[in-house]
Amino acid sequence: MSDLEDLARNYRTAFLRYLPHRSEAAMTAGYELGRRAASGDAGLLDLVQVHHQILTEVLVWEPPPDTREVTAAACDFLSEVLSTFDMAHRALHDPASPESRG
Repeated sequence: MSDLEDLARNYRTAFLRYLPHRSEAAMTAGYELGRRAASGDAGLLDLVQVHHQILTEVLVWEPPPDTREVTAAACDFLSEVLSTFDMAHRALHDPASPESRG
């Protein structure tokens, strides 16, 4: 199994756990996926591609009664997954950050 397939499987599991109840535990699993990806397992574009793939599966295989609710939840979940990338980006571009002074 490739790294991207592994990422998709783990993302699918966490996202499907998150959707029904928007649980903090499932949100934390999403954060951990993003943290692992940021540490070198996958890139930002890989995560976005996997997110789109999984969201499409959800919308096609089990059409929800309220697509807007599912897409809003998907946005929240993706934001959490990408938060590590956002923190790293901000640290690199913050003039007060030691990382930005290189």
